[in-house]
Amino acid sequence: MDITKSYNEKELTLSIEGRIDTITSKDLDKEINDELGNFDSLIMDFTDLEYISSAGLRVLIATQKKLKADDVPFVIKNINEAVGEIFRMSGFDKILDIQ
Repeated sequence: MDITKSYNEKELTLSIEGRIDTITSKDLDKEINDELGNFDSLIMDFTDLEYISSAGLRVLIATQKKLKADDVPFVIKNINEAVGEIFRMSGFDKILDIQ
């Protein structure tokens, strides 16, 4: 998994490439936690994401809970059909803001 961070003013975009699984989900969680307080909104761009496991889904839900407590918008964009199917099967498409 590769993570590219970019800021537009106080909006952070994390572009994720590869796979978010049991091993890499810890790295994603660390990247997000390291940036907490530095942004007013978070976008995750999944254009190049190939797969997300339940461990990755847990990171997304935990992130949403943290950000929602501070009214910080959190959006997931550009999911492909395979990743979208994982979100639909798990019901996370109804919990997370996916555009």
